[in-house]
Amino acid sequence: MILNHKKVFLIDSLGALVSAFLLGIVLVRFEIAIGMPRDVLVILSILACFLALYSFINYLFVIKNWRFYLKIIALINLIYCCLTIGLLTYYHRKITILGWTYFFAEIIIILILANIEVNVAKSKQS
Repeated sequence: MILNHKKVFLIDSLGALVSAFLLGIVLVRFEIAIGMPRDVLVILSILACFLALYSFINYLFVIKNWRFYLKIIALINLIYCCLTIGLLTYYHRKITILGWTYFFAEIIIILILANIEVNVAKSKQS
């Protein structure tokens, strides 16, 4: 399957919306089962909403210089993963097995997406 930059921006946007929903709606209801404090989950959810908005705006409007904007979202995704790892480290005594499982799965998915974003940005397609 060949992914063009428009599809990648849309996939990124939808993925960030799913993360925002899971973090801000689902996981806050199961804070005890996850171990991550509610306020941290809400902050991560808000960040995911901003990432979704950024990617969706790029999906709709970016025609020129799309490689630059795709590299930016890849970098922001990597920073988000680093932030999440930092929070997992800080709250490591509170995080449950379910919490570790969720956050590591999210990190792996985001890293795969960031890799795809960089590869599409480097591709020769226009």
